[in-house]
Amino acid sequence: MAITAGVNHQFKMDVLLALHNFTLAANVFNMALYPTAATLGPTTATYSSTGECPATGTYTTGGKALTNITPVLNGNEGCVSFQPLTWLASTITAGGAQIYNVTNSNKNVAVLSFGGDKVSSAGDFTVSFPAQTAGNAIIRIT
Repeated sequence: MAITAGVNHQFKMDVLLALHNFTLAANVFNMALYPTAATLGPTTATYSSTGECPATGTYTTGGKALTNITPVLNGNEGCVSFQPLTWLASTITAGGAQIYNVTNSNKNVAVLSFGGDKVSSAGDFTVSFPAQTAGNAIIRIT
């Protein structure tokens, strides 16, 4: 049991089939949080509440909707990132997260590893994303 970070393998094919659109308002992408003991990785097909962090404070099962940033081409990489996401006044211990497309049958987009447990105790839990540039963006297609 472990969290293995990476862009979902099927997502790479789904992009070519036009199943994910990061600029279309009708496509909703969520991020759910998981403890380090969760079993998640690039081959995880869809979102599942199994093993997800328990709902406390403003954190609810299924996580929270991400605010999309229009993808860009930076160098030779297609890049997308998101605005920071905060759960207010929550008690959370998370070792990683899953980004998934709610609109498209909860298909997994990417799994993130925080490199160990990140904790909030009745406080704000914020996930910030790297710059939307080649070599940095949270989702990159090369």
